[in-house]
Amino acid sequence: MMTGLLLLASTAAFAQMDTVSYARERREIKALLHTLGGANGPAGCNDIIMVGAKGDISFSAQEHRTVQTKEKLIFKSVKSVPGTEIIRVYGGTSAVVNWLADVQLNVDGRDIALKVRRLEVYVKKAAGWCRVAGQGTEVDEKMFSLRP
Repeated sequence: MMTGLLLLASTAAFAQMDTVSYARERREIKALLHTLGGANGPAGCNDIIMVGAKGDISFSAQEHRTVQTKEKLIFKSVKSVPGTEIIRVYGGTSAVVNWLADVQLNVDGRDIALKVRRLEVYVKKAAGWCRVAGQGTEVDEKMFSLRP
């Protein structure tokens, strides 16, 4: 019985840290993250749920762009910080991705630079990998450096 429990526990631990399976799919998704505008996926990818910086929810890529325009929000650049990507691929057709973005944007005429921790969901369709959900959280690097 003890051997069975140890085997089950070690299998669960391996599954949580599997960075080998679906190597091709991982490379494809990582390439999207490192290509300007690539995370949006091919043109046919419009089925998406995005949560904006103010907590607003958009149900299409077009709706998300409309919110950005209304808020006078212009992304100047969004770059993946190399080595921060955690990519979990499921069945070769879906993936959950967590990564750190270095973001340069302009909000209502003011330039802002910040780091954002992204959580995104991708689904592989005929056109390629489509981002179907995304949300970012600003990383406040100063908040935790204030500790004694």
